[in-house]
Amino acid sequence: MDNKLNTYGFGNSASTVTDVVVRNRVLRNTYWLLALSMIPTVLGAWIGVASGFSLMAGSPGLSLILFLGIAFGFFYGIEKTKNSSMGVVLLLAFTFFMGLMLSRLIGATLQFSNGPALIMYAFGGTAAVFGTMATIATVSKRDFSGLGKFLFVGVILLILASVANIWLQLPSLMITVSVIAIGIFSAYILFDVQRVVNGGETNYITATLAIYLDVYNVFVNLLALLGIFGGSRD
Repeated sequence: MDNKLNTYGFGNSASTVTDVVVRNRVLRNTYWLLALSMIPTVLGAWIGVASGFSLMAGSPGLSLILFLGIAFGFFYGIEKTKNSSMGVVLLLAFTFFMGLMLSRLIGATLQFSNGPALIMYAFGGTAAVFGTMATIATVSKRDFSGLGKFLFVGVILLILASVANIWLQLPSLMITVSVIAIGIFSAYILFDVQRVVNGGETNYITATLAIYLDVYNVFVNLLALLGIFGGSRD
């Protein structure tokens, strides 16, 4: 019977429909979890600002090492538990931690008289970037999978430049890194969303983690640029 169904195309058609249903479910769950992840992020940022949280203040090198250690610990745990509810718990815990890490930038921005407005502009700009890239990834027939290697190399170079600037403290380099980072992580949103749409990523927890990091980095770098060029002390 299965052979007859395949002969007349019904078997393949049923398989295609199933694949589409699975992909749509993964994408829907990814968007829901991504929206949910904003809650612990905001909570972490609020607690960080209120408490003056700083990860080893005064020692940027050790702070970076500690941050990377904690972050990669979360990545490992999320990967190991991505097929269970514990994966969701760890993901939300990670987004809370990232909110804490965001608190120094938020706190510095709030020192400007127009700080709250700058934060809202950065949020709106990030939402616009996400909406645009996600829409292109969903409706475009073009395959963006080839971007992966170039984007990965770009991220490595960004990390190296950022680490170097911890000691160089060059404002022009920081601005350049932020501008390039917005471009790279905007493209990563396109890449990661299309992976879900095309079935390249079938786990909504790891899909959410990837897209969350893209959105987070766009927001952070956009807010940094707005603070540099639009911050007012009046």
